[in-house]
Amino acid sequence: MLPIFLKDILVHWLNFASVNTPTPSPRLSFELRHLHAVSSSAHVVFQDVPSVWKESSAYLQQNRSFVIEARPVSSYGGPTYEDQWVARVQSMKFGQSQSLNWKQETVPGPNVESRETLLELAKMSNNAYVEVGDPAWYELGEEWNTTYPFGWEPDADGFRGQVFATPDNSTVIVSVKGTSAGLLGGGGPTVKKDKLNDNLLFSCCCARVDWTWTTVCGCYRGGWKCDQECVETALIEESLFYSIGINLYNNLTYIYPGSNIWIIGHSLGGSLASLVGVTFGAPVVAFEAPGEKMAARRLHLPSPPSTQHITHVYHTADPIAMGTCNGVLSSCALGGYAMESRCHLGKSVIYDTVSNSSWAVDVRTHGIVAVIEKVLSDPWLPSVEIGREVPEAISEEDCIECYSWEYGSYPEKLDEL
Repeated sequence: MLPIFLKDILVHWLNFASVNTPTPSPRLSFELRHLHAVSSSAHVVFQDVPSVWKESSAYLQQNRSFVIEARPVSSYGGPTYEDQWVARVQSMKFGQSQSLNWKQETVPGPNVESRETLLELAKMSNNAYVEVGDPAWYELGEEWNTTYPFGWEPDADGFRGQVFATPDNSTVIVSVKGTSAGLLGGGGPTVKKDKLNDNLLFSCCCARVDWTWTTVCGCYRGGWKCDQECVETALIEESLFYSIGINLYNNLTYIYPGSNIWIIGHSLGGSLASLVGVTFGAPVVAFEAPGEKMAARRLHLPSPPSTQHITHVYHTADPIAMGTCNGVLSSCALGGYAMESRCHLGKSVIYDTVSNSSWAVDVRTHGIVAVIEKVLSDPWLPSVEIGREVPEAISEEDCIECYSWEYGSYPEKLDEL
């Protein structure tokens, strides 16, 4: 028999150990299931990964299963997309905010404090750029019925990416392709539409950098004036990628009812992932994405009480993510891109590669491969020194963009009619 005081000490120690021993985060295994894209008529189409391609050495080497650490994430859901659309119309037409029934909920999300998790998600984001052959597309039912061979064919020019899922379909990840452009290390048939979306979503006013630029919408009113209603309407056009992303998400909920959906992407794809994620309350991880807060405001997206389920990951040598790739002589402008936004939704994990790794600010560091091979592949020593794996995620407070511009209701000039 132990003395009573020893029993008390032992019980106290066992209780302390049980409370303070961290519970291992669940690890989820994902495999590539589908490719997604959009036709020229704005139909979202899906393509199964064919079994023949799955057995190829290229697939086994580049598209193995991705094991990702998950953790509970607080998010806000509840309102249907129809309710949100009514609220957006109310806001756009009458400048009135409509109360929505947001419900806080805890869902499994990616552990963004884990370097390995961010590394795997970055690789999945990279694979959204990869073309994988020319197999048949399958129909989703009458509402989304399409037999158009668009999306991943050589001449396809629209929204595209990949869909990953766990073996039991409990969690699905949709990876959205970003901008394909020679300036940013790529190219291909989607360049034209990618650039249009970049210049509409991330410019202060229709990509009006100076008088030599041809604007992508007719909202410029001379000087530093921009018609607010006009620029908002330009972003709501059905041909734009945000609207297509909404359709994509709805289609995925049809294919995977009851599944937990995460959205990831790089560059433009990351910003689109964030805009769709804030709409539906889905966990988001975006890599090197331009600031999308201005676009969310112009789209009149009903803002939930919190956007902490959205995580941006970028480094300080990337002028696009940092919001400094602007001005007439900037690399972006010279390539025809008006990347003038800088404010992000949610929280941001920022790697200070300029101070800690002596990187020069260069648009060529924007690519996802640089993030994978030079930022995430090895432990980040500034974080390791303070007992962390990655930099602490922070909210971008007091962020200001497009401060030189005046927005309001301005009549269209006669010479512009």
